[in-house]
Amino acid sequence: MHDYLAFGRPKGERGSYQQWQEENIPPQVVFEILSPGNTQTEITRKLLFYDRYGVEEYYIYNPDKNDLGGCIRRENRLESLENLDNWVSPRLGIRFQLAEPELLLYYPDGQPFTSYNQERQRAEAERQRAEAERKRAERLAAKLRELNIKYLSKINYTSKPLLRQTSGVRKQ
Repeated sequence: MHDYLAFGRPKGERGSYQQWQEENIPPQVVFEILSPGNTQTEITRKLLFYDRYGVEEYYIYNPDKNDLGGCIRRENRLESLENLDNWVSPRLGIRFQLAEPELLLYYPDGQPFTSYNQERQRAEAERQRAEAERKRAERLAAKLRELNIKYLSKINYTSKPLLRQTSGVRKQ
């Protein structure tokens, strides 16, 4: 699986980035996330492809081994980076930290990216909060209906229109 980032191009979903349809602007940054089915031949082929077409930064992450590799464009070609622990992407300004059990990413202001699990937990907590609020509103509505019925029966209110008498003549 790979993701890419291309500055100066319109936002929107694309099945794949087709440089010839993007005013020949290459993606500046590519993230490759390895899966067990990836082969070394495939990885090498992709790296050569991105090198040929002008990618500025190329990162490859193996989540099973928590291993991060990368290349940066220098003198018109991608060159391998030695140590990516605490590396800051020149284009994005994000920092990569190799920690256990997973790679951590930090925004330029130092705030951490949320992980998939953290985001899932946040979404679940929000769902539970919304459900509790919905139930509270239902209980309150039921209580208001109950109080209204008690009040109306206390004052002998019926659904018939109230009539006012003036000098013995009934008016509505």
